[in-house]
Amino acid sequence: MKELLKKEEKKVEYLELIYDLIFVYIIGRNNSLLHNTVDGVVQPTMLLAYVLCTLAVIQIWNFSTYYINIYGKNGLREHIFLFSNMFLLYFVAEGTREHWESYHTQYHAAWGLILLNIALQYFIELRNHKGEPEHTAGIKRIMTVLIIEAVLVFAVIPVYNATNIDFSGIPILFGICSAFISVKDIGGVIDFPHLTERAMLYIVFTFGEMVIAIAGYFDGELTFSSIYFALMAFLIVVGLFLSYGTVYDKIIDRERKDNGLLYMFLHIFMIFGLNNITNSLEFMREEEMQLIPKITMLIVSFLIYYVFLFATRRYSKVECRPKLSFYLKMVGVAASFVVLMFVFRENMYVNIALTAVYVFVVYAVIYRAGKVNSDIPKKTDEST
Repeated sequence: MKELLKKEEKKVEYLELIYDLIFVYIIGRNNSLLHNTVDGVVQPTMLLAYVLCTLAVIQIWNFSTYYINIYGKNGLREHIFLFSNMFLLYFVAEGTREHWESYHTQYHAAWGLILLNIALQYFIELRNHKGEPEHTAGIKRIMTVLIIEAVLVFAVIPVYNATNIDFSGIPILFGICSAFISVKDIGGVIDFPHLTERAMLYIVFTFGEMVIAIAGYFDGELTFSSIYFALMAFLIVVGLFLSYGTVYDKIIDRERKDNGLLYMFLHIFMIFGLNNITNSLEFMREEEMQLIPKITMLIVSFLIYYVFLFATRRYSKVECRPKLSFYLKMVGVAASFVVLMFVFRENMYVNIALTAVYVFVVYAVIYRAGKVNSDIPKKTDEST
């Protein structure tokens, strides 16, 4: 009887995967902003544009994902709305470039329309759930946030045209802060397993962009240098992916009851960290880049990724809950990595090898934690 009453897990539809493809394209466009350098250093304006564009796009993805998770039925109306947003995202991607100020109006107009598009879908659901206060209260909450953020985005356009000052960070910060009060478990309908799978797929697509980026290491020259750097870069990507895969597959309790808000928030910064790692790996082979900024960006990128990956362990299965020794070990390994990277900062051969070793040391610790979980059912089965 319990099995019959158990809610069926929501599956990721093919439409969601198609929708995510446009975000793969935008990831590449965002990363290209950091390749506008002056005297071997990323321009501050480009760095700020990169941060804002990355957060804005991930936020759009989050809003879309929550709607599909709660009310998505893979119907015709949903197809129309999602494909409309995909089309608008092309205008966002087109405005993500070095001379972004020339595309400022286009970028923000498309961004605001996407938010209104999602808000309209919630408005339709509001009409479909009359007399259900547990739904209508949550819908109004999310819809209000989307509309206010859209208004803020549209307001940025005339202010920028009049003052040449960009206030794009305001709607982004509003959206991030409001998420903590707008998204709640509406009537118990949020499907946490579906959210974890959607977040995992976005991470996979981000790794896909990383694989494309490191293709530059495979320059076709069969020299020791080219083969060595290509191998190290490839191993780094593999180690990062295996670490996330083990956490997702072996450690995270995907069956728990949760609104997934913090889980998705942590993934925003994991994706941000991975995007930075992609750029850092590309910078490692560019001799014109200044050494200290290049090494610093690489180190900070890895630390961001791992800090937020470890933070997801609050969602761990009981038997995989992290102990204090785990965090102490990770801090010690990270500190050693940072020190050695600066000590050997002038030797890129050693530098990239140290990065690969660091990634696989972390993976080994995570793998051991995941193995503990896989061994428990076996012991239980033997005892029965």
